[in-house]
Amino acid sequence: MLLSDLFQKAMSHEFLNKEEGIFLFKNAPLAELMFVADELRKKQVPHGKVTWQIDRNVNTTNVCVANCKFCNFYRIPGHAESYITDMSTYRKKIEETIQFGGDQLLLQGGHHPELGLQFYVDTFKAIKKEYPSIKLHALGPPEVAHITKLEKSTHREVLMALKEAGLDSLPGAGAEILIDRVRRLISKGKCGAQEWLDIMLEAHKQNITTSATMMFGHVETIEERFEHLIKLREVQGRKPKNAKGFLAFIPWTFQDADTLLAKIRGVHNLTTPEEYIRMIAISRIMLPNIINIQASWLTVGKQIAELCLHAGANDFGSIMLEENVVSAAGAPHRFTYKTIQQSIRNAGFEPQLRNQQYEWRELPVDIEEQVINY
Repeated sequence: MLLSDLFQKAMSHEFLNKEEGIFLFKNAPLAELMFVADELRKKQVPHGKVTWQIDRNVNTTNVCVANCKFCNFYRIPGHAESYITDMSTYRKKIEETIQFGGDQLLLQGGHHPELGLQFYVDTFKAIKKEYPSIKLHALGPPEVAHITKLEKSTHREVLMALKEAGLDSLPGAGAEILIDRVRRLISKGKCGAQEWLDIMLEAHKQNITTSATMMFGHVETIEERFEHLIKLREVQGRKPKNAKGFLAFIPWTFQDADTLLAKIRGVHNLTTPEEYIRMIAISRIMLPNIINIQASWLTVGKQIAELCLHAGANDFGSIMLEENVVSAAGAPHRFTYKTIQQSIRNAGFEPQLRNQQYEWRELPVDIEEQVINY
């Protein structure tokens, strides 16, 4: 294989196969890989701005029976620190979110063995009744799979009920690596790879917009990373023509602080800054049918994330007024609405506030600097 041939294929928006992608990842000089990905970004996102968002990650419950080996957030049923978020808490957090310029809740939680479909339907309806303008970017395929099993129902029926109750979009949570060998080692209690993909395809059929993710830097191989990308690409290719499908892809690195993977298996995140930048560039190259590539400043920090804006990424995600899950495993980074814009400008781009549908928003004139203790 010749690098020049593969770069030309990528620039023509052709699908590279696994072997071609791996060859690029392992052999292409970083500067050349970044250049090609950046050129593709200019074609796919011609406005040239870097988008960002204001939302808040609120957890429905921390009770979970999935027992993921990388999660420090969950508590087993009956634990003294377990909780289910009530409406008064949602009300307080939503009003704070609006005060700080946010328009959305990223609403996720654990696999609670006693919370079925009606609980989520009632929760979504209650939130939407009081705050109809707040968008719910909620749950994720593993939670949909869990609810489906509790109800002895189907993905289609569960998603239809959630959408009717107020679900606006479905996050790409719980993808990790979409290879069952890996999932058995790190997240055995979650749905398998194929069920994750099936749920996303069903969401696209119902015109529910979604995002896709990848958590890497743990027990997966390079080959498995590329199989993951190709599976996402194939699902996106099967969406109905009128559906947006995966609006974005967000690769992020395993955070290992005090996790069972680190303590028991000795698995640590050894991803280097160069490797993360390579994965961003490769994501742009391997996923020509997913328009937005997001740099995970939460896990790699602002300086590496800024470099990723020259390696194919066009989105900085949310300032996340609140985030409890990844932070519990050691992610220390934080942004405010001022500092995220400054970081984007430092990289040489114009920041543009957006919503979950990647539609542009005006920054609220009465926005306040967030000071949230959570």
